[in-house]
Amino acid sequence: MKPPPFDYVRPTSVDDALASLARFGDDARLLAGGQSLLAMMNARLSRPKTLIDINRIAGLDAIRVDGERLCIGAMTRHSDVMASELVGRHCPLMAEAYHYVAHIPIRNRGTLGGNVCHADPASEMPAVLLAGGATLVAASTRGKRELSAANFFVGQLTTALAPDEMLIEIRIPLAPPAQGWAFEETSNRRGDFAIAAVAATLSMDGGRCTSAAIALAGVEERACRWTAVESALVGSSVDEATAAEAIGRGLGGLRPTGSVHADVDYKLDLVGTLTRQALARARARAGKR
Repeated sequence: MKPPPFDYVRPTSVDDALASLARFGDDARLLAGGQSLLAMMNARLSRPKTLIDINRIAGLDAIRVDGERLCIGAMTRHSDVMASELVGRHCPLMAEAYHYVAHIPIRNRGTLGGNVCHADPASEMPAVLLAGGATLVAASTRGKRELSAANFFVGQLTTALAPDEMLIEIRIPLAPPAQGWAFEETSNRRGDFAIAAVAATLSMDGGRCTSAAIALAGVEERACRWTAVESALVGSSVDEATAAEAIGRGLGGLRPTGSVHADVDYKLDLVGTLTRQALARARARAGKR
């Protein structure tokens, strides 16, 4: 299918893009990599009257370290994030998760910012940002504001961005040297969206967990932190029995969405298995980086 008719605007600066958003509001969509938006337009699931193409705007694709944060421009292509030495060093969880993201042609064109703004609950990066405690920087003609990842993802394909706002940067706290990490996913085929995925980090001291972060994708209507299991792990050794007990208790608090690929019971079982695997690998890595 072809998309419905639309007007096309190609700003060359952030200010021009924000002015266009302020002008067109709900009737406009930003075009970044287009790997999700254009497919939805072709299927008539999205019908923007105006596309604002931000691909010609310079300066939105940088990866840098600023103090204690890894900063990634919203227009940075997936392939560049995946290949970045800074990302591998300071956010190894993201680097590992990228091995599950789509396929080479899509990674070459798609952007990290476009992915998280699309907010597909089965996408990997929202879970990574949640587990990493990321902050997302939004801009509009009214100024800038920062949103925590926990507040950014509102629901299925829905974020907290206002119609006149544009995501410009993702900021992630640098991973502590002793932190362990792991990403686990099951999908129908390599590169497909996750049936379920788990992003986990652990910090250990003297054989005891001092902090834990677990984020799930493909389970509920948005990527989410599994705080019940996190809190149960703190102070424990995170051995196999402890992890299994915490996960077993936490499963009752999840409200997974079923699909043609996995019913609710299967998803719950899968989440438990993937989380046990992720915690075991994160525990083994803790203190060794």
